[in-house]
Amino acid sequence: MPPPPDTTGHVSLPPGGPVAMPSPPQAPAAPDPAGTTIAVLLIGPAGAGKTSVAKYWADHRRVPTAHISLDDVREWVRSGFADPQSGWNDNSEAQYRLARRTCGFAARNFLANGISCILDDAVFPDRPVVGLGGWKRHVGPGLLPVVLLPGLDIVLERNAERSGNRRLSDEEVARIHGRMAGWYGSGLPIIDNSQLDIPETARILDDVLARSIASPPQW
Repeated sequence: MPPPPDTTGHVSLPPGGPVAMPSPPQAPAAPDPAGTTIAVLLIGPAGAGKTSVAKYWADHRRVPTAHISLDDVREWVRSGFADPQSGWNDNSEAQYRLARRTCGFAARNFLANGISCILDDAVFPDRPVVGLGGWKRHVGPGLLPVVLLPGLDIVLERNAERSGNRRLSDEEVARIHGRMAGWYGSGLPIIDNSQLDIPETARILDDVLARSIASPPQW
């Protein structure tokens, strides 16, 4: 007897099916991301404000929207948690990959139920297969990536306000920020929120997403 179909919630999940590219509204006006069911990937270094912006953006949309934080999912592992700050190894790499797959599964399920989602992750431009390529596999080509990249001084200041294993050394923050600069010239939209508060950044994110829906970036 065949096993029952894999279902979550009240909608059967497609078997790893990709998220479709969101279609622009038929009206001649510019697409309105606030009223569109979409999946967004917010990229940036530690201290860029990804989580704060993602939560605010999700809280203030006119359609149901979920915030999926990679770090939160990664920290679901309690006993045996592989903290990269203790040294990057096969276990921490495996747990990052598992967290990304779990986030992708959650995103597909939310979208299948008509709920938009925004994911946040520190994706590096010099690791395309693991980074953007992985998210495309897990969520689908309709995922809209946006880079949040304030200046290094701002990132260092925000990181200093963190606590626990989410606070990094200044050297590590500077190294990550330097790698993130590789997104310039990539074709992905970049928001420098150095002088912006969270509501202003969320408003600009909506503007960027409207352009991405109308003309999806090539990635």
